[in-house]
Amino acid sequence: QVQLVESGGGLVQAGGSLRLSCAASGRIFRNYVMGWFRQAPGKEREFVAEISWNGGSTDYADSVKARFTISRDSAKNTVYLQMNSLKPDDTAVYYCAASKWERVRSPAEYDYWGQGTQVTVSS
Repeated sequence: QVQLVESGGGLVQAGGSLRLSCAASGRIFRNYVMGWFRQAPGKEREFVAEISWNGGSTDYADSVKARFTISRDSAKNTVYLQMNSLKPDDTAVYYCAASKWERVRSPAEYDYWGQGTQVTVSS
């Protein structure tokens, strides 16, 4: 069973940076596409970024492209989300997730989820 544990969230001023981490258990991590989603109060969970099982391919939501970078370290079973130039609109709970499929943005296509980490960007 894959367990995902996020960390790295917090409070940051607009224009600042944060790096989120997601530690995964199980050998399945190496064969799964890893993604980040976020959910703001009163809004639906939305896709943020995805990285293929070998790290060779990434995909980003338009709203974060050129500001966020997703990466993975298979030796540590960890996926990262580097967030730069943060905006108040980036405030949300951020979730790490794992999927068997590439290029999928729907939360329904992801099989495993972490508990989430809060990111708050002040203006």
